[in-house]
Amino acid sequence: MTDFLIAGLGLVILLLAGDALVRGAVNVSLRLGVPALIVSLTIVALGTSAPELLIAVNAIDDGAPGIAIGNVVGSNTANILLVLGVPALLAGLNTSDCDTRKSYVVMLGATLLFIALCFFQPITWVHGLILVSALVVILGDQLREALAHRNGAAEDDEDVEGADPTMRWWKILVFLALGLIGLPLGADLLVDSSVSIARTFGVSETVIGLTLVAIGTSLPELATTVMAAFRKQADVALGNVIGSNMLNLLAIIGIASVVGPIPVGEAVLKFDLWVMLGASLLLAPFVFSNTRDMTKRWGILFSVAYVGYLLIVVAHG
Repeated sequence: MTDFLIAGLGLVILLLAGDALVRGAVNVSLRLGVPALIVSLTIVALGTSAPELLIAVNAIDDGAPGIAIGNVVGSNTANILLVLGVPALLAGLNTSDCDTRKSYVVMLGATLLFIALCFFQPITWVHGLILVSALVVILGDQLREALAHRNGAAEDDEDVEGADPTMRWWKILVFLALGLIGLPLGADLLVDSSVSIARTFGVSETVIGLTLVAIGTSLPELATTVMAAFRKQADVALGNVIGSNMLNLLAIIGIASVVGPIPVGEAVLKFDLWVMLGASLLLAPFVFSNTRDMTKRWGILFSVAYVGYLLIVVAHG
């Protein structure tokens, strides 16, 4: 029970520290004159993935790389089946009004690239360089496209997550300090307790990564999509999930592989990777159809599918 409490404490510290780091970094950048558009595409996007990155790095450093690979694969599956399933179940998502086709295709491409590299395991810094290079190309294209569609419109700092034009410098520095101190502390607590839980219950570290850690690190996305569903902002919900999944595959594993090689377990190669791909393909009808919305019936289907997946993972762990 103590390990579960420590894991919960570590997760809470991670989430709060990640939010503090984003707020601090965003306001420093804007105060220094960096355009809000660039801040949104880089600092906010990468900053919100900081907890997953620190978990992966700590897991590899602590000799538990299974948590790193399990967290990424499990989070991507959870992001679709759970993070979209629950909001659809509660309020429905009007996905027919969204235009996320290009982002979705890019996410599928990132997924296929990641799966292919997994079969050349272990994932080393060479594979990581390929993943990070793909991310740089994607971010560059998004930046180019965003700049092309601005049409000279004035930027609004309020549209950037965490931006506060009235925030004082001392407060910005406090946010940065809390983020930089809290992230490694929370990651260390969560990884150490997760390894201890795995050993206590006789399950693999990968299973813990696929379940406990993956669900925990998907909670911010879940909160965002639930609020977006009630506000009828399906584009925010869908875009949040697609963007998060791309970053998980390309940035988290790509950067973490520099710390040390990441082996991919047999069960992940034979089952979990394909569940992740299958979950990604489930989004296709909602992305490409102009008439199909993610109704409550689909929310039930996605949620039940995720519970079933967790039961299979735990049963064979």
